[in-house]
Amino acid sequence: MTDRPKTPLLDRVSLPSDLKGLNDRELRQLADELRAETISAVSVTGGHLGAGLGVVELTVALHAVFDTPRDKIIWDVGHQCYPHKILTGRRDRIRTLRQGGGLAGFTKRSESPYDPFGAGHSSTSISAALGFVMARELGGDPGDAIAVIGDGALSAGMAYEALNNAGDLGKRLIVILNDNEMSIAPAVGAMSSYLTRLYTGGPFQELKAAAKGAVGLLPEALQEGARRAKEMLKGMTIGGTLFEELGFSYVGPVDGHDLDLLLPLLRTVKARATGPVLIHAVTKKGKGYAPAEEAADRGHATGKFDVITGIQAKAKSNAPSYTSVFAQSLIDEASRDERIVAVTAAMPDGTGLKQFAQRFPRRCFDVGIAEQHAVTFCAGLAAGGMKPFCAIYSTFLQRGYDQIVHDVAVQNLPVRFAIDRAGLVGQDGPTHAGAYDIAFLANLPGFVVMAAADEAELMHMVATAAAHDSGPIAFRFPRGEGTGVDLPERGHVLPIGKGRMIAQGMGVAILSFGTRLSEVMAAREALSARGIQPTVADARFAKPLDRDLILDLAARHDALITIEEGAVGGFGSHVAQLLADEAVFDRGLRFRSMVLPDSFVDHDVPAAMYDISKLNAQHIVEKVLSVLGVEALETKRA
Repeated sequence: MTDRPKTPLLDRVSLPSDLKGLNDRELRQLADELRAETISAVSVTGGHLGAGLGVVELTVALHAVFDTPRDKIIWDVGHQCYPHKILTGRRDRIRTLRQGGGLAGFTKRSESPYDPFGAGHSSTSISAALGFVMARELGGDPGDAIAVIGDGALSAGMAYEALNNAGDLGKRLIVILNDNEMSIAPAVGAMSSYLTRLYTGGPFQELKAAAKGAVGLLPEALQEGARRAKEMLKGMTIGGTLFEELGFSYVGPVDGHDLDLLLPLLRTVKARATGPVLIHAVTKKGKGYAPAEEAADRGHATGKFDVITGIQAKAKSNAPSYTSVFAQSLIDEASRDERIVAVTAAMPDGTGLKQFAQRFPRRCFDVGIAEQHAVTFCAGLAAGGMKPFCAIYSTFLQRGYDQIVHDVAVQNLPVRFAIDRAGLVGQDGPTHAGAYDIAFLANLPGFVVMAAADEAELMHMVATAAAHDSGPIAFRFPRGEGTGVDLPERGHVLPIGKGRMIAQGMGVAILSFGTRLSEVMAAREALSARGIQPTVADARFAKPLDRDLILDLAARHDALITIEEGAVGGFGSHVAQLLADEAVFDRGLRFRSMVLPDSFVDHDVPAAMYDISKLNAQHIVEKVLSVLGVEALETKRA
């Protein structure tokens, strides 16, 4: 008679409270099962794999020791939250990650009480956790607040602002530095046993001394590495680490994959900490899955893949991506102009600047997750006579807005902003939508704001930006592949503030700004079958507007429709202002502006998101029929 297979521990866990009944050996087994489940789920959906694999043990330990959701775990960015979601009642939906109507790829307050704070951008966790702490101190929600922040996120100034404030306030706050870049971690046995003994007694302050003293228990080959890890975090003052100088009790570095170490350490902190504590946990991104560990980005973002081989399913590509066209165009321009330099904020791959850096290493700068610094750094470069291209996603450029205004626009410095991921970007959802840059840039005096209708236009806009030395200029383009148009040998400089006519028609004119132009042309074809031939123009510029083109369209048509991949307050609003100033509405022009809805659009494939936003071809057809009164006429006849 054979033994019946044991039920996986993960099948017995519905909520974090179920972890309280497991012993430490079972928690180690649970971590193994959680890692396998995470890999399996992401192989089906795609997503951010490596970060989650790096915090599996930490996720188990935090939920086993603390009492969530009363205690608040705040995951910085949220890339690493998939294991957390599995343990917090969402395992049955984990294979809907990043799919329309499914789980979000980041933490989301409306999704679960176990997500106390939403994220998508980095470096917000310590500030938010400190807010929870002070709410607790002032009689609000009780419980501990634990911020889990990566070493990369510490490159953003906001994290240090929060650490400084937390140290000054001196209240009980737990920050876990998830350090997946340093190569050294303490050996399993010595540190683990030391902390286990410490947990049984002694005040918390002895924990700091124990953690420091435990370095001496390591094998000699590892002692120097442990000291180097600590030295890397030392402040300018003598006598303690940067964190200690900021008022934190520092513990580390510790092995973030060793549950025999993490569990007693967290239990000690929970039982004895009185003020702010920072635990420095060294982890490995992609831990436990060889294809992720061996990948250059440690499996940061993947498509669907085969679990056995790790090979990702690749979509068929019929055209180059907008990002690759931008990168090659910038390289071409830089090969002819030694003053061109490129700056990005921790996204050299995503912005295409990795290729630029390979060609021009001295002229490419990755400043880390520091968009504010990136913008002002570019302003300084421009003031110093260089031609900086500041390549930042639309959603991340929001983080540097004060610098755009104060350091660039007010001083009229010729910084070139290459704004990738314009419009709706798909599975990353509303935190990553490039919805607002048209509005927040076009209202600034002296700014030139362009949007490429296709990849050939993008080449022209790169050339235009390179040649523009009289003030700030920006051009935006979407994620994904282009339309497949023939590309010129090189981009040519566009006349500033001039659009182009695409197709002549009558009755109604459609003025497109950006890549909705292809949908406009599809709508025009559908309308032609009904005997309606709209005029179509590509604005190219939201600022300065092509006054002559717009006023001519208004004079020759009964109706004018603008369309853009941006929020209200952008291109269409500027056109409406021009028409009002010129008293065009007094002459009976019917005007409509098609923009993104005044709501955050949940994650889905981009086409579905634009469907929800009513910006696809069928919606353009409906808008034209509506503004011409065709629907009302046909209804009356029926």
